[in-house]
Amino acid sequence: MIEKVYHNIYKIEIPLPNSPLKATNAYFIRGKGRNLLIDTGFNRSECLDAMKKGIQEIEFSMENTDLFITHIHADHSGLAGHLATPATNVYCGNYCAQALTDGNSSLLGYYQDYIQQSGLYDEGFSIDLSLHPGYKYASDKIPKVNVIKDGDEIEVGDFSFRCIDTTGHAPDHMCLYEPKHRLLFSGDHILGKTTPNNTIWDAPWAITYDYLGAYLRNLDKIAALEIEVALPGHRMILRDCHQRIEELKMHHQNRLGNILEILGKEKMNGVEVASKMKWDIRAKSWTEFPPEQKIFATGEALSHLTHLVFRDILVKEMCHGVVFYSVPSGRPRPHSHPDKQAQD
Repeated sequence: MIEKVYHNIYKIEIPLPNSPLKATNAYFIRGKGRNLLIDTGFNRSECLDAMKKGIQEIEFSMENTDLFITHIHADHSGLAGHLATPATNVYCGNYCAQALTDGNSSLLGYYQDYIQQSGLYDEGFSIDLSLHPGYKYASDKIPKVNVIKDGDEIEVGDFSFRCIDTTGHAPDHMCLYEPKHRLLFSGDHILGKTTPNNTIWDAPWAITYDYLGAYLRNLDKIAALEIEVALPGHRMILRDCHQRIEELKMHHQNRLGNILEILGKEKMNGVEVASKMKWDIRAKSWTEFPPEQKIFATGEALSHLTHLVFRDILVKEMCHGVVFYSVPSGRPRPHSHPDKQAQD
């Protein structure tokens, strides 16, 4: 499906087979000398067919079109290898650039430990990364990528886009902001009617960075901007981005409180916590979750557990190769909204 969403800006809906997200929103921006295409869809035939149809219907060529990849997830970067020509400038953050040029070796480095330490291995999950949808549908290698950083600018026709580092959902998630038109391409940082999945991007025991904390701080960074229209990576276009930011912040505050209630005085690993959380998915119980959704749900639980560890509200310990989380003995039970209380 092709939709003109703004002057010289088109949304190309790329289907995502077997994904609850249904589709990725790729965006084409027509310029004077060169155009820009934002995000791509999975590296699979259904996505490539939809992209080719979009290219034909909008009538542009990749020979004079550059690529902007908001983050490394395969539903956003998977077709980059197919689409990039020798004349194409591919723009993305440093982590994404390394993955596109070396084939996700960074993910290979910690995935085995992640499966073991989270409790997923004891659930029967294989440590074979090729079964992970993010790896299975990843982009073919690209020889050269232009690494962007916070504050860089990209000119496309009448638009002057500022690159904004919104690390959290991914290690170097990037948004594009056009201040004159008050437009935001939000990728997966801000979505409507669904919440971006957050994970920890490292093994639970070794992690040294609070990705959920970064995500929440970067929501505030975007909230400081004047935005009339936000164009997200999935589903609906947002006309009240600031209200949605507040809803997302409250969602995570509720998640943190819910996790503390689930833990109580017990010690639990990531899978055990995830299995007791509430999820908007068509499954009657944890045992009915599709395998890939168990991976995503466990990552979401771990991002919140890790955030609580960084805030010294929880502690973690390793037992037989699995990481367990708990409230330290003798410490009063935390508030149900720990971050909100801390900010107040």
